[in-house]
Order: sequence, then structure tokens, then C-alpha cells
Amino acid sequence: MVAIAGGWSYGDIYDALGAALPADTPALIHGERVISWGAFTARSNRLARALGAAGLKPDSKVGFYCRNHPAYMEMLSACFKGRFVHVNVNYRYVDEELYYIFDNSDAEAILYAREFAPQVEALKDRLPKVKCFIEVSDDTDVALEGALSYEALAQEGDSSPLAIPRSGDDLLFLYTGGTTGMPKGVMWGQDDHWHAGAAGATPATNLIPPDSLEAHVANVLAAGGGARLIPCCPLMHGTGLFTAMGTLAQGGSIVTLEGHSFDAEECLAAIDRWKVNGLAIVGDAFAKPLLRALDENPGRYDISSLVSMISSGVMWSMEVKQGLIRHNEALVLTDSFGASEAVGFGRSDTTKDGTVETAKFMLGEHCKVFTEDFRELKPGDPEPGFIARGGAIPRGYYKDPEKTAKTFPTINGERYSIPGDWVKVEADGSLTLLGRGSVCINTAGEKVYPEEVEEVLKAHDDVDDALVVGVPDEKWGQMVTAVIALRPGATFDPEALRAHVRGKLAGYKTPKHIFVRDTLSRASNGKADYKLMLAFAKAELGLPA
Repeated sequence: MVAIAGGWSYGDIYDALGAALPADTPALIHGERVISWGAFTARSNRLARALGAAGLKPDSKVGFYCRNHPAYMEMLSACFKGRFVHVNVNYRYVDEELYYIFDNSDAEAILYAREFAPQVEALKDRLPKVKCFIEVSDDTDVALEGALSYEALAQEGDSSPLAIPRSGDDLLFLYTGGTTGMPKGVMWGQDDHWHAGAAGATPATNLIPPDSLEAHVANVLAAGGGARLIPCCPLMHGTGLFTAMGTLAQGGSIVTLEGHSFDAEECLAAIDRWKVNGLAIVGDAFAKPLLRALDENPGRYDISSLVSMISSGVMWSMEVKQGLIRHNEALVLTDSFGASEAVGFGRSDTTKDGTVETAKFMLGEHCKVFTEDFRELKPGDPEPGFIARGGAIPRGYYKDPEKTAKTFPTINGERYSIPGDWVKVEADGSLTLLGRGSVCINTAGEKVYPEEVEEVLKAHDDVDDALVVGVPDEKWGQMVTAVIALRPGATFDPEALRAHVRGKLAGYKTPKHIFVRDTLSRASNGKADYKLMLAFAKAELGLPA
């Protein structure tokens, strides 16, 4: 093993760890099934060879159409080793949405769970570029005629390492739906991804990537191996995927839950049984059920092994963080501020010894804040701006040079990633996150960032969740309008809620209307569906869609 002259490749990293770690060290855990690092290495090597035998070449794209399952990480490793490109597919998509991802990504192989065989069957004749369909199930049978059995490919054939040169320029795709428009394929070079911090270290181990694979492996072995992580959110999204990649890249283990939707008690039982060290979540959508289950079942679950919980993508309220720490005072709770297009904008850590205000982050290395005309803002400047990250960032969007130029501009000779998040730079250099520009509300000339109002609403005792949208209005331009889900047993009092907001924020940020919905229909990764909430609010007001 030598210095990484051509950049870091996850295929090289996983190969090196597979050769060095004790073969019986757990790599993947799913229910009763435990796949050791030895088996994980052998199976992913076989899968990489199978993709090559099916006609895939370096840079060929592989669609991943399945829920959290060991097959996801095994095939991901196979792609890294064979220099194929991962393409995440939202398993909630249907019909034309699915076709768009497979077609736009130029997928040449599709990995799919048996439960999705009917959807794949309906599309296969429209996908002439696809050379093989690989079905994941608990046996070697297949439901789709002509498909290959994942288990058969993983169990049979040459399991030795692939003798091929790899590069830090090898790609990883992450399709992101964003808040508007069609999904976009973010193209990450693996070396950039590693050095951006997306997978270079995990909170539980905090290992810093050294200059050589030999040194990295030595660090992992000296630490006694890596952490055990549960990605509570889907692997098809960046938070789950990146934290899982990072944990494996540190010689750790991934524990995936068997349920089709997040079950807090299943998660807590897995923490207890497998002595899990870290959780990856997406805000209160995951944290609140965990806290509720702990409060309702005192002493049932031992979570003393848990060292860290990391959240990305949405705000994670302080009251919930403090409640979790009551159950384990050793916890470090981290809000990571980033996006599919950039990692490391900032972070905020909460422990029993100190708390940080919700939406407050310390500015990350390589990050700056610019106005819309690219003036750099300094600490204490009163106006808000866009957060930007330089250094290790993606190459751009796949087959979309126009969006690439807009999101990844060159400013003063340096290339930045600017996904569209508005922030204020406080006098102490910290950031206050205001929200994504695409959902910013303009009411009577004033900008209102939904996340700010949502956090105040969620702090009310009667509110379980809240989303805020701007409804078109002739007088105001847009009306600040909230849709909430009530806590069990709570009574809806819109005037009390409006008074609560008015006592915390400027009057123009107070919702003019508040509506109740049984569920806010967040995605499986906890993110908000603002389009759906806007449609619901319009319907409640009798406005045309």
C-alpha cells in the first residue's frame, strides 16, 4: 500500500480494510443476519466481476432501487471496486419518475428488490441501455423473467480482489430531487468526496484521513476497528448513504433496520442488542419518535453504547436534543449543515455540558457567504447571503451544464458550490441558517424563511410538527401560512399559536392562517414536501391549485 498519488478511491479503501481486518469482524447486520468483513469483501468482489461479465465498463451506471438492506452496501462496494457509478433511486417514485431516473442516468444495470419487480417489469422494454436486471431476495429465484439473482451472483465465482487500477476521479452519483424541477444527478469524484469530509471521518471514531492507505488501515486497527452505525434514514438519500460509506471506510459496521418505515422501538432494540455507537437521522421526524419511545419505556433499552447522533437536511429542535441527553448523558448530538451538492458548510454539536441555539452553526473550512451579486459578507454584516463552499466539491450535475454553471460558479478565480441556502453571519462568525432560497416567502417586500417560523411553532407544547409555505395573495404577494400536526391529546387553538409566534418573531413572520393535518407527509428521509403543503393550504383557502 502506497501514498494515494491518484487520489482516494473507495474501492481501494474497502480492499485494504478487507485484507487487514479480522475476517469475522461484522460489516453488515440486518435482523438476524450478520455479514462479516470477510464475506462482505468476497461477495462484493464477485458482484463486481458479475457486472463486468454482463458488459459494464468503467463509468457504467448502476441504478439502486431498494430499501435499506445489506445488498445496497455490498453492491455499492462492488461498484467502487469495478469502477462503476452508483445511481440512487427513490423507491417511492412511480412510473415516469422511475423511468426518468433510469433514462437520465444512462443506467446499464438495475439492482432492485423483489417487491419492486412489477414496476421494473413495466419499464424494462423502454430501457434499451440496461444490460442486466439484478433481483434482490432471500433466495436465488427471480420474479422477473430474464433477471439475474443477486444472491447467486454474490455466492458464486471468483472472490479474489480485482486487479484493476482505480482513481480518485472515479465517480459517485447522488440524484437529488431538490425543491423544484426534475431530479438532478450530482457528480462526485471519490477523492473530492473523501476530502470534503463526507466519509473521511465519523463522529464516533473521529479519525482524520492520513496520506496513505497503509497509515489509514493502521489507524483503524489501532482504534480497534470502526463504529457501528444505524442509518435510520434511507440509504438512497445522502445523509444515510454518506454516513454509511464513512463508517465502512473506517472499518466499521452498518446495522440496517428491517421495517419499511422507521420504527423507533425497532431502532432502540437494535442499539441495545448490537451495541450501536452512532445513528444517522434527519431531524425531529426521527428524533421525536426515539425520545417518545424512551420516555414511555423507561429502562427497557440500554443505549449506553450510543456515542453520537448526526442529523442533516432539516432542523433538529433543542428540546428534543435535551430530552435525548437525559437518557444518555454521554451523547454528542450533531447538526451537520450540508447538501447533496456540498458537504461541510458547518456543524453544531450539543452535549450535556453545552447547548447551541437551533439553526446556529460554526462556519466550516473552505466556506464563505456571498450576496446574490457575489459580494462576500463578513461577520456582523446585517444582510443575509448564500452559503458557498470551495475546495473539494462535486464536478457538477450530470448532463446539465446550465444548472451546473448556476450552482457551481467561479468567484474571484475559485470554484464554489452554492446550493441555495440563505444564512446570516453573526458577529462571532457563527451562522444562522434561514432556509433554502427556493422556498423563501416574500410577503409585502419582506423575506420570511420557513424554517425559522417552523422551529418556533414546533416549540409550542401542542405542536408535533410544522411546515410553513407562502400562499399567493393580491395584497401581500405571499401570505405566510402554516400547516401543523398536533401532539396526541392537544387542542387546536390557532390564535394561541399565532400569539406564540408573534412573541418570538417579527410580526410579519406570524402565519396569517394555520391549518391542521393528520400528517405532514414528510419523505422517508424526513424532508418536507412543500409542494404538497402549498397545495393543501390553497385547497383549505378555496384557492385554485
